[in-house]
Amino acid sequence: MHPHPHTTPHATRAFAVVTLANLAYTIVEAGYGFHTNSLVLLSDALHNLGDVFGLGLAWGAAVLARRPPTSRHTYGWRRATLLSPLANALLLVTFSGALGWEAIRRFDAPPAIPALPVMIVAAIGIVVNLGGAWMMRDGHDHDLNRRGAFLHLMADAAISAAAVAAGAGMWWFGWEWLDPVIALLVGLVVAASAFGLLRESFNAAMDAVPRTVDQDEVGNFLIRQPGVTAVHHLHIWSLGTGEIAMTAHLVRPSTHDHDAFIDALNHSLDERFGINHPTLQIEHGQSCEHDRHDRAPHGH
Repeated sequence: MHPHPHTTPHATRAFAVVTLANLAYTIVEAGYGFHTNSLVLLSDALHNLGDVFGLGLAWGAAVLARRPPTSRHTYGWRRATLLSPLANALLLVTFSGALGWEAIRRFDAPPAIPALPVMIVAAIGIVVNLGGAWMMRDGHDHDLNRRGAFLHLMADAAISAAAVAAGAGMWWFGWEWLDPVIALLVGLVVAASAFGLLRESFNAAMDAVPRTVDQDEVGNFLIRQPGVTAVHHLHIWSLGTGEIAMTAHLVRPSTHDHDAFIDALNHSLDERFGINHPTLQIEHGQSCEHDRHDRAPHGH
């Protein structure tokens, strides 16, 4: 068996640093937003507060993922890294709706906004969020938990950049309407970016086949193995961050090297498909009742 990836202490520290830094910036931004009556700053602060909650969930999930298995939780708590992005995505959608509604209410009579503080505070937000995204960059392509945090931070950096642009327009041209317009656009962008994460995290929570794995290809690979005459009960799902589990029944009626066969096949599944937690059941004949209904390589 191959060692299973786990959330490292370095990754947990990264979540902690990014969460606390964003919390500090959110407090500062909200204070200036109320002081200047700027919807751009308040909307960004509200969104950042949602991100702090989301990052806190991701941080907690990363901590839980390091807990060892117990007699009750035999897989440990690694599945928390799949539930955290789902909560993150829901928070993003909720806050983006709130931002959009408040922006629409302000269209008729946008208040006068002191532009320079908006630009300065938003520029600080760009630095904070890009710094946090840089800390989350390693492994975010295959770690859904870190990917959720990375997307949050990159979206926040873009939102802060939009706030700087709005402040510049208000300062140079007196365009007060930019404040609610940019806030509304922020809500739309955040909602759009959250949709993909929501769909993927929901699928992972519902034990869907990971997007990196083609189940039919795995089934065809298994049926081509030496001595295998049938494959059924093939199921593939995400066990947690960096872990893909699989179960399968393989019919091998006339061979006896099952231990060596399973060891070699486990290695091949990990190397070829990233399936690092396979459970294989070898059957010698056609006695399994599912053979009559489940003979296709991809199982059911």
